[in-house]
Amino acid sequence: MTLDDLRAELDAGQVRSSYLVVGAEPLLRDDALEAIRRAALAEDPSDFDYERLDGETVTGAALLDAVGTLPVLAPRRLVVLREPESARARARGLTDSICEALVALKGNRDSVLVVLADKVDGRSRWVKAFGSAALVRCDPPKKGAALSAFIAAEASRQGIGIDRAAIALLAERTGPQLLMLRQEIAKAALFAGPGEKVKAKHVAESTSDVAEEPIWDLTDAIGEGRCGDALVVLGKLLRSGSAPPAILGAFVNHFRKLTSLRNGGVVAGPPFAIRKLEGQSGRFSPGRLLSCLAAIHQTDLALKGAGGIAPELALERLVIALSS
Repeated sequence: MTLDDLRAELDAGQVRSSYLVVGAEPLLRDDALEAIRRAALAEDPSDFDYERLDGETVTGAALLDAVGTLPVLAPRRLVVLREPESARARARGLTDSICEALVALKGNRDSVLVVLADKVDGRSRWVKAFGSAALVRCDPPKKGAALSAFIAAEASRQGIGIDRAAIALLAERTGPQLLMLRQEIAKAALFAGPGEKVKAKHVAESTSDVAEEPIWDLTDAIGEGRCGDALVVLGKLLRSGSAPPAILGAFVNHFRKLTSLRNGGVVAGPPFAIRKLEGQSGRFSPGRLLSCLAAIHQTDLALKGAGGIAPELALERLVIALSS
């Protein structure tokens, strides 16, 4: 099901005992998780009933204990497991424990298990164990009708009216960068004024032309080790109004793809882009890629206020670290 299908199901009062949320777009995965959290915990205090597990470190026994624990304050207990198919998780047989957990959850109304992953092998036993009805697809919309539909739906979610010309211009200028699109829609609404429909002129006034290509220029420069070029492109993006979280999101997607290719996986995209990514992945050892992802995570914390570092400086330091 799509994110919209999930929301409709939850709004109708149907909360499943398990969900597999899969896709390359982290914003959609986060939105799906938030929708499930609200439905499962019913807005009650969640510290005791919301457990987050990392596939890199959790054991199968800990996962089974988590889903078997009774809720304390909320009507249900929510257990979230991220990336269960990492190399370390496979070595520990974590996916076998997922199958055991799904069996234990059948008919259980006390716990909800959500597994989040960038991508999975649909042929795997543990993936099939979820069933197609519990699979939530969170793939990013491409340019064209799917991207326009996302913009229209996002504007509606924010309570903002928007005409077709404005949608087309937003898609052209921003591209499939969903976090940035979310912010640019809100910004354009401020230019339009309270209660007014967003038109193309408002988008033209409020939104810089920061579509996919500049972001690609930045991630390519980083992947190819061109630190100086990367800093120049970063400066242009920041001066043009690109949101630091959106830039960081591009780094996350890029390094996840590099990590997948380095580990023998596959990524979607046009052949020329895949060849370029394959060439870049050869520059990074598996350990180096893990270090890069850790640095991205630390920068995410900095953008949220940790350490008191200005977002621009945090991104500059990250670019130097990733491309050196």
